[in-house]
Order: sequence, then C-alpha cells, then structure tokens
Amino acid sequence: MKELEIFNTQDGSHSVFSPTFGVSYHSKYGAIQESQHVFIAAGLLEKASTQKDISILEIGWGTGLNALMTLVEAERRQLTIHYTGVENYPLSLEEASALNYPEELEVSEKREVFEEMHRMPWGEPQTLSPNFSFTKLRQKFQDLTIKDSFDVIYFDAFSPSAQPELWETAVLGIMYDALKTDGILVTYCAKGAVKRALKSLGFSIEALPGPPGKREMTRAKKAEAMKPQP
Repeated sequence: MKELEIFNTQDGSHSVFSPTFGVSYHSKYGAIQESQHVFIAAGLLEKASTQKDISILEIGWGTGLNALMTLVEAERRQLTIHYTGVENYPLSLEEASALNYPEELEVSEKREVFEEMHRMPWGEPQTLSPNFSFTKLRQKFQDLTIKDSFDVIYFDAFSPSAQPELWETAVLGIMYDALKTDGILVTYCAKGAVKRALKSLGFSIEALPGPPGKREMTRAKKAEAMKPQP
C-alpha cells in the first residue's frame, strides 16, 4: 500500500490522504468541524437526548478522531458509551501519533488514550475511561454479522466515488440489521442513490444541513415496523 499523507484542514486539524483510494479521511474544510457536525451532534447527541447508555458502531474507524471526540463527550456529559470501530486498513502507530487531534480539541491529556486506541489489540474490548469501553475490529464491513446491537452507527466509509461497493444495498442492509429498533445511522453522504437504498431497507430518512463545504448530510432511523416484508 502507498504511504499515507497527513495534511492540515481549514480548521487546523489534520486529515490523511490515501493515495491508494484517492481520497482523504476527513473534509478539507475541517476534520474536527465535520466530525462534530455529522457524528457527534447529529448522531451521539441526538441519541443522548433520550438515553445515557449508548452503543456505537463506527464503519471506517480510520484516524480515530470520531472515537476520541465521542470519549470526550461521554466524560463531559456523563454518558456510558460502548464503542466498536471497524477498519480493514489501519494507520500505523507512527502515523496516528503524528495527528494533532488531542491538542486541537484542547484535551492534550487524552494524547495517551488516543494513541492507546491505535496500539491496543484487535478484537479485545478495553475500558479506556469509566465512561467509555472500546473494541476495534479489523475486517471488511461486508463481513460484519452483529445483529440488533447498536443505538448509533457512524457510517464514515470512503466516498461512493472511491469505494462504491460500500454504499450499496447489501452493505447498508448489514447496517440495518446491526442497529437496534429506533437506532440511527449518520453519514456525511447525501447522494440520492444512497438515500434510496436506505429507504428501501426500511429506514426513515432525514436530510440535514451538512458541515462546512457540504450542503446536506443524512440521518437514517431504523423503524422496525417499516421494514419491507420478504
């Protein structure tokens, strides 16, 4: 695999460009801004408005930014978070250690726990904070078999133009099955074909204002009664 390239986004936080897939892990307009808007505000905080014990699945764990920001919010708001991150092309510890997220989030004291996320073994749950337990899985998204287990999915795969197979109905159906009833999936993607696929699976769809640089994002809710009958 070609070497990844770290660069500064417009809010000062880092992103990573993948020469292999031809895309970056986060928005050039601001990695932290994007994660806050799409995954924390529209996903975690939406669910936290009704419950304090939340299970989260991240599809495309990548740099670990979303996980770190979720840990920080869990501690601030006294939430109990059970977090699972799925990634088949992980960063090296050296690459992860070069990222400036703890400093840009003004939680420099979380530098060690951020690096521990990248250092820890795959498939072994760890308690990283009294408010945050974490498991990371190294596998393809298509191979997930977890059912009815998550309150929130952060769907942060590379864009449909880079990896279209990850946005097709088969993979999105795996996401539907992984969510609990009334669980939500949030993603930066607002493509019509993706929204139609989600709707065909039984999700109810909300088109929300997007983060800087994007007009819209998508939030999808699993309503069991809506699931099409075989």
